[in-house]
Amino acid sequence: MRVVWLPVVQYNFDVVAYELSKETVPASAPGHEVPALRRSRRVMVFGGAVPYVPQYQEIQQSGNTEGFSTRVCLVLLIANILRIFFWIGKQFELTLLLQSLVMILTMLAMLYLCCSIQGTNRVTTKQHHISDLDLRYFWSWTSFEDYLIFCFGFTLLCALITFLFLDSVLFVETLGSLAVLFEAMLGLPQLLQNFQNRSTRGMSVKMVLLWTAGDIFKTTYFVVNESPAQFWVCGSVQILIDVAILLQVFYYSQDTRIKLG
Repeated sequence: MRVVWLPVVQYNFDVVAYELSKETVPASAPGHEVPALRRSRRVMVFGGAVPYVPQYQEIQQSGNTEGFSTRVCLVLLIANILRIFFWIGKQFELTLLLQSLVMILTMLAMLYLCCSIQGTNRVTTKQHHISDLDLRYFWSWTSFEDYLIFCFGFTLLCALITFLFLDSVLFVETLGSLAVLFEAMLGLPQLLQNFQNRSTRGMSVKMVLLWTAGDIFKTTYFVVNESPAQFWVCGSVQILIDVAILLQVFYYSQDTRIKLG
């Protein structure tokens, strides 16, 4: 399968949607496969953001961010910024590039909400900013702007290094491996926070269930569409971590019942 490209100056989301609709399908393929293919691509682009909707709503309703690890946002921001530069070096499916852009916007929305809630609940005037250069408070900054500065700086650094080594196949493949390695660790911060809290309270179970369903779907998608091997390996690791978090939900709920009993 291939995507028919338009000139770069014409790129916008309407054009991208048009391009995806022009996927070439072998003449022997049944006609009903084309709409299914389009739907699967739409699911790939926006499906990754869906699990964060129930978590976003839960944080809004409870006014508390303690159950959600914002380091999940850190992992996904790094993974998807790296994936964008991997795409520049190795022009794989446009669908996966769009997925990265959607995920970056989603993670920024989650961080904005968390910063707003934490600002409302803050009982001390002590603030922490990226300019303090204090590693003890890395990714625990007070204002949303600090997170934007980090993302901007990291993107500039990646752009510079990619520009210098873009012709190196080894560099491009390493970039892709790093991107999927970070993405594979998506659930790890949440897993560790649950372990530290000895509870899954405040974490949306719906979010984790949707993670699991999405990871199974996308891993199957990667295999069927013969995406780079890094992607389906990443998906497999994510499924294992998702299952571990769901086991935590069961274990800590049982532990709570025993204590109350």
